[in-house]
Amino acid sequence: MDLSDTAYALIGIGALLAGILPRVLERRPLSMPIAFLGLGMVVFLLPLGLPEPSPLTYAGITTQLTEIGVIVALMGAGLKIDRPFGRRRWSSTWRLLAVAMPLCIAAVAVLGGWWLGLAPAAALLLAAVLAPTDPVLASDVQVGEPTDVEDSEDEVRFALTSEAGLNDGLAFPFVYAAIAIAGVGLAPGDWLAEWLTVDVGYRIVLGVAGGVLVGWLLGKLFFRVRSEHLRLARHSEGFLALAATFLSYGLVELVGGYGFLAVFATARAIRAAERSHEYHQVLHNFAEQVERLLTVLLLLLLGGAVVTGLLAPLTWPAVVVALALIFVIRPLTGRLALIGAPGRPAEHWVIALFGIRGVGTFYYLGYATTHAYFPQTDLLWATAGLAVVVSVVVHGVAATPVMQFLDRRLDRTGAPDPDDESAGDHGSAEDNGSASDDASPGPESRGAAAPDGPARV
Repeated sequence: MDLSDTAYALIGIGALLAGILPRVLERRPLSMPIAFLGLGMVVFLLPLGLPEPSPLTYAGITTQLTEIGVIVALMGAGLKIDRPFGRRRWSSTWRLLAVAMPLCIAAVAVLGGWWLGLAPAAALLLAAVLAPTDPVLASDVQVGEPTDVEDSEDEVRFALTSEAGLNDGLAFPFVYAAIAIAGVGLAPGDWLAEWLTVDVGYRIVLGVAGGVLVGWLLGKLFFRVRSEHLRLARHSEGFLALAATFLSYGLVELVGGYGFLAVFATARAIRAAERSHEYHQVLHNFAEQVERLLTVLLLLLLGGAVVTGLLAPLTWPAVVVALALIFVIRPLTGRLALIGAPGRPAEHWVIALFGIRGVGTFYYLGYATTHAYFPQTDLLWATAGLAVVVSVVVHGVAATPVMQFLDRRLDRTGAPDPDDESAGDHGSAEDNGSASDDASPGPESRGAAAPDGPARV
């Protein structure tokens, strides 16, 4: 049996199912990632002569594939958020980034060192790669397609989408810290000053500023250039979403900034250039279709890696760490971060619970292990792999019923909740002067997909 012919057939089947399954699984307690993870397991158990898709053996390929998957997803996430930037409007996001993520990293690092027995660099790396929520696998709890209504998103879907759009880039400084410790040791004098000035300061600022600049220039080209022939929004060509993605990512990475932050910032700047233009829908739809195809490929490979030995190095302490992250650490740190944030307590708990781990975890782990030596690399991959598999299954099964329950509950309690911790904390003059700008939209907002799109529950 010719291996290339088998690969073509599998890719074709996967692409076909990627178009069918979102419609079939809509409103059911089963997600497309679960289906393709299971399919990958079945395919690689069959005697087809397929090579073992081990991320340890093919760390470089793993890094490149997951890198592409993440940046395409970040472009889609940035384009579909309707809510403009604002300190109060994005209050939930800032809290999740500034409080929940560092606390999550600290807790996992402590568990990794104390309970799992990892070296300091390896413990910090494990914590860093498991910190970001995933923009690729989290579509069931994210906002839907772009609209021309600025506050059309409910707080849960908005917070989870915006968090996933930003924390992939903001996890990178902690990955760099782990790489530095692995190279020069734990003594802060050997790495801390450079880490703070370059990896935290310079790279973040350049990532955001570079992304905004590229997005501003593309926005001018798409919507405002004088020549109608060059005003690209007129031609409705969706593939330009990929042009914006790779241009922003490549240029910012070339000058040493964080490309993940740049891609999301570029998408937001394009959106701000002409907020209600229908071309945003075209760009988003194309990015989403490419993202779905990449997700299918990555999940098939993950399923194959699971059944060919990815999880074999697991120990019981490693299992405890992975499960603690999903069921204890993220929910508690997320809920703590959201005290006083917009929304009701029930919404805060849903946001905290659905910190989905996924493709970004594998990118960071592949990147770090190809740039520095870490002891017990196989255990790191196994622990991260288990966390992602558990997240895919648990969050995939729970997403639809939980979100439907939340929507029904909010629909019945449309009046302000007397237990709402954010009562009175809505908008200000700095956010366009509307006192209602920061209020959480009702459940009737566009959280679910249009009939022709994938489930957005």
